[in-house]
Amino acid sequence: MSPVLELRNAGKSFSMHLQGGVNLPVVSGVVFQALPGQCVVLAGPSGAGKSSILKMIFGNYRCDTGEILLRDRTGVTDIATAEPRRILALRRTVMGYVSQFLRAVPRVAALDVVAEGAEPSEREAARAGAAVLLQRLSIPERLWRLPPATFSGGEQQRVNIARGFLPERPLLLLDEPTASLDAANRATVIALIEEKKHRGTAIVAIVHDDEVRRAIADVEVDVTRFAPAA
Repeated sequence: MSPVLELRNAGKSFSMHLQGGVNLPVVSGVVFQALPGQCVVLAGPSGAGKSSILKMIFGNYRCDTGEILLRDRTGVTDIATAEPRRILALRRTVMGYVSQFLRAVPRVAALDVVAEGAEPSEREAARAGAAVLLQRLSIPERLWRLPPATFSGGEQQRVNIARGFLPERPLLLLDEPTASLDAANRATVIALIEEKKHRGTAIVAIVHDDEVRRAIADVEVDVTRFAPAA
């Protein structure tokens, strides 16, 4: 079985322009892969570089060294060297991403935030799927037509989760998806992750909750192994 995602000696550093251009290495020599139907959890303390790795995979951070190989039906793309337009295309069709914070257009209803990105011909089906997810994540129907900016932090995160889980894409990236949730909604997210895995989605996740990590992880990658040499 071919991996959906493979990192080969990927590395990232930042130039501190306000400190005379000092180079600050974050991670080096990152190596792991994610197979269809497999959840890979990135483990390690805060500041170890877990979120930086996810952002390199998604293309928000440029990978300085190595390769980040993403496979779809058209072939394999190296995210480390891909043009921005190619990365944007992959985000529309191959990669999903649930960040820690909801970023949505103001005044857009929660139902439409979750369904955004659907093709016009699929808009009604997407809205129906969005309604199912919002209901499963305990967002009351009376809130569906209100903008998420008016919601509590936990409600916003559940809208964010629904938006990330609605599309069926080969790769799903999760950055602390359960951090703001109560026990019932954590259980719902665990169930949603298992359903994605059964449908063949490869998942790379950051999860600090030990119970959630034990429930979803097929493979744990210790990110401290990729700390740059002193």
